[in-house]
Amino acid sequence: MRNTSNHWDIFCSVIDNYGDIGVTWRLARQLAAEYKINVRLWVDDLAAFRHIYPEVDVTATTQLLQDVEIRHWTTPLPAIEPGGVVIEALACHLPDSFIHAMAEKSPPPLWINLEYLSAENWVQGVHGLPSPHPRLPLTKYFFMPGYIAGTGGLTREAWLYHARDEFQNDINVQSRFWADIGLPNDKPGHLRISLFSYESASLNSLLAACSQSPRPIDLMVPLGKAVPQIAAWFAAAEARAGAIWRRGNLSVYVLPMLSQDDYDRLLWACDGNLVRGEDSFVRAQFAARPLIWQAYRQEEGAHLDKLAAFLDLYRANLPPADASLVRAVWQAWNREEDMAVLWPAWIDALPMLSTHARAWATHLAEQSDLASNLVKFINKLLESRAF
Repeated sequence: MRNTSNHWDIFCSVIDNYGDIGVTWRLARQLAAEYKINVRLWVDDLAAFRHIYPEVDVTATTQLLQDVEIRHWTTPLPAIEPGGVVIEALACHLPDSFIHAMAEKSPPPLWINLEYLSAENWVQGVHGLPSPHPRLPLTKYFFMPGYIAGTGGLTREAWLYHARDEFQNDINVQSRFWADIGLPNDKPGHLRISLFSYESASLNSLLAACSQSPRPIDLMVPLGKAVPQIAAWFAAAEARAGAIWRRGNLSVYVLPMLSQDDYDRLLWACDGNLVRGEDSFVRAQFAARPLIWQAYRQEEGAHLDKLAAFLDLYRANLPPADASLVRAVWQAWNREEDMAVLWPAWIDALPMLSTHARAWATHLAEQSDLASNLVKFINKLLESRAF
């Protein structure tokens, strides 16, 4: 039997369109590029994958992209020998046939349950804990992404900050980026804000506040769940990429669904970013730009607990008045309240928020990233098997 310790299987079930595949694809390609691991990424929705990585062939059962083997996760799953490490990503469930194949291997694969990101206090206590299978000779280990030592960290490639700084310090590169996605170059005096959000009862009040802003605001909106609501506010007949809608001092530019790399550049290029979910949230923090996060809605307001836990960390070094503003704006956006008063205050605070955003991104760079923490965790488990 071949040695599979350097062969990893990552399973991703696409639940929320792009967030799940966004997180797992970034991790898979980083493991392949920086650690030379043979990664096999199983994805059940290749069409969603293609939206963030256009090179994906939605008809292919198997394909190789950026040294990652992409497999279409179908039911039933073809019989295949599991790799030495198996990652069950973001609340998906491995096929029973694959689990039994894992149990038949000697030694069995190291089984990792990669959870969703949270800043809540319980994360550190759960990170790394084993969970023995009730019937089979297998143990699953919880791996918890997080913002502090003692957690799994965040997905952050080695090249990321250098590429960001080069982009943000080069006006010509930024101009080419805007031209490549079909937008005019930066207009003097205009603020450029990206908006990637779910539908929200707060959205109309935010649009109204933008239209009444003393400073012109260009809102960059990739195609997604919020676009039909924005189109309705403008009484536009059609919501499509390339549409431009104007009212008062607000101009909305509807962008195509961007690749991951182009979305990173959009975050770097804008003066502020409204983001949703997990993947875009983390990348907005790395962009060193002011941001507002819309957490994925959960029953009984559990997402508000996640929001509060993150805000406790994010606001820790802000003066009290600024910390209160950030908390009020983020809570109003997530509780779907009126943004008429808070939005202008947030816009006025952008210089301060920009300084804080860069300091926060620098702080995150001091933490080990998720891929390196994962590799260290696996190596430690392998060493323990040797004794």
